[in-house]
Amino acid sequence: MTMTLYYNPQSRASVARWMLEEVGADYQLQHIDFTKGESRSPAFLAVNPMGKIPTLVLDDGTVLTENGAIIAWLADAFPQAALMPPPGSSARGTVLRWLFFCGSCFEPALTDRMMRADAPLSKQAVGWGDYDDVVSAIEKALTPGPFVLGTTFSAADVYLGASLAWAGKFGAPRIADSRVIQDYVGQVTAREAFVRAAGN
Repeated sequence: MTMTLYYNPQSRASVARWMLEEVGADYQLQHIDFTKGESRSPAFLAVNPMGKIPTLVLDDGTVLTENGAIIAWLADAFPQAALMPPPGSSARGTVLRWLFFCGSCFEPALTDRMMRADAPLSKQAVGWGDYDDVVSAIEKALTPGPFVLGTTFSAADVYLGASLAWAGKFGAPRIADSRVIQDYVGQVTAREAFVRAAGN
């Protein structure tokens, strides 16, 4: 099957592309030029009314959005890649936990800290608590490492690794100073699939 990934290398779609490379999927890229407003074009909004990428269109026309969902689906669709533990296993629960954690905790906490540094939201009022709690939870999950599942690389490491690498580039607090996180980012971004996905 050939899938289409709506993509811009300077976006979260780079995470989905890394996963496509990890599983060895047959896919094509449909570049979205933000400077030309293509993410808000009627043609793209007909595919994803949110006007957001990544958007992955399967060969039967099914539209998948949200990195966590795309990564989980690809891991199940390509079991030979061995990136998702079996249904019902505790290891699968751990992978799913961290796939959801990235989008529901890390990204909003990062946005809150970076864009509302003078008046962050109350940790009791938001689902992610606060940024420092989130980073501490990640450090704990990566100890002893080197991956979320210990010595086994999984789908969770695609999303978490990409998120931490991206955050580090933008000077997110604590990321560059954390030896655990930096060791982890170095491990996951050295993978051949990551390098291929980052190629263009």
